[in-house]
Amino acid sequence: MDEYMLIFRHQDGSKLASPEQMQVWMKQTMDWIGGIAAQNKYVGGHGLSFDNARTVGHGGVVTNGPFGDIKETLGGYIIVKAASPDEAAEFAKGSPILQGEGNTIEVRRMAH
Repeated sequence: MDEYMLIFRHQDGSKLASPEQMQVWMKQTMDWIGGIAAQNKYVGGHGLSFDNARTVGHGGVVTNGPFGDIKETLGGYIIVKAASPDEAAEFAKGSPILQGEGNTIEVRRMAH
């Protein structure tokens, strides 16, 4: 069984949810992760903060934030155990992150 990283991509990180929306989303996310954990296939994961971030480019040029000229931002990731990329993608399909228009989850096998 391989490990796969599910990378959460948000179409527009500048659109912040209300505290109420965030609370609902967090409960949905914890329930989703709990379902994966109940199958003993959750390895770990973290959300990513949007504040105090830096992007380092070619030639060592440093800019504030992950935003630059693009709207898409990385919101976090989880790592799951799966028998195939298709099984990992099935886990991704259940994520509440996909409720946001334009949001995606990239599924990548971890190289060891």
